[in-house]
Amino acid sequence: MHGSTGHAGRTGRTALAVAAALVLACAPSAPPPAGSPALPSAAPAAADWSPDRLGEAYAANRAAAAHAAGAAGRAGDGERAAALRALAAPDRTLLEFDPRGQGRAVEAVGDLERAERVAVLVPGADTTLTTFDGHGARPYARVGDAARELQERMRARDPETPTAVVAWMGYEAPATVSAAVATTARADEGAAALEAFVPRLVRAAPGARLSLVCHSYGAVVCGRAHAAAARAGAVVLVGSPGAGVDRAADIGAGGRVWAGRADADWIGGVPHGSLPLPGTGAEAGFGPDPVGAGFGAEVFDAGPGGHSDYFAPGSVPLAAMARIVLDGGAGEGDGRA
Repeated sequence: MHGSTGHAGRTGRTALAVAAALVLACAPSAPPPAGSPALPSAAPAAADWSPDRLGEAYAANRAAAAHAAGAAGRAGDGERAAALRALAAPDRTLLEFDPRGQGRAVEAVGDLERAERVAVLVPGADTTLTTFDGHGARPYARVGDAARELQERMRARDPETPTAVVAWMGYEAPATVSAAVATTARADEGAAALEAFVPRLVRAAPGARLSLVCHSYGAVVCGRAHAAAARAGAVVLVGSPGAGVDRAADIGAGGRVWAGRADADWIGGVPHGSLPLPGTGAEAGFGPDPVGAGFGAEVFDAGPGGHSDYFAPGSVPLAAMARIVLDGGAGEGDGRA
């Protein structure tokens, strides 16, 4: 979950163009630099996720985050230590946590044990343990705060239905300024991790209606996580550069595929298409525009905001996403096409 409007938007478009050029010039991609940590595709399980044992998972992962915060502090990384201390707070409910490399964290916001509606929020580029929670002018642009905003909007709309939003930082998201952000390689790794995660989540919240809410590069993860999408009553793509598939039907969603893009989102200027990268199984580019008529998604009004504004309190897209997760449809006044 990243990006902004104005000068930052132009910078983002330039970064994507440069990254694409680097990818095409260097395909197949080079191995990671010497000394880079070998990261797992998903955080290890901390405990059984049956509803009556979720508290054990939360406690184990808070303890792990506190331990990692101490290690980061001793290493002189104050920013990371502060972020980890926040994740270790007594009210945090982490399903997964792994401090290695840029890290993994998965947090359940709301009443997961009793939930009848569960949204899995899949973020895009620049998502790390340090950026899991928001800071500054747009905190809701980060996955932890975005999950809290969506949960609060759902609760306000329907206080009688138990709901939860899962902030899923379960893959190694690319940096915005990198060659990786222009290919599907990280998305394919993330898709495999999401496909492994969703069955465990279903056991934690049996009977809940599941939705995938996917922002920016996270939409590519969802678009290629066919087994996870098949269990979802709705797949929602917002601020998406493409979903890594040719048509909405190729996602294999168990319900409808929705797409929205805000009027001032710089991602609307990103070229669409894809090119196989020989020997990798990945592609450069992410295919057709999800809000385009030929893609086949149900398009909803995402308001006038920018790339970082989809989860802003009181915003048009936040209300639409809450309705989709709760009811399966955007409803009147949401600009359905």
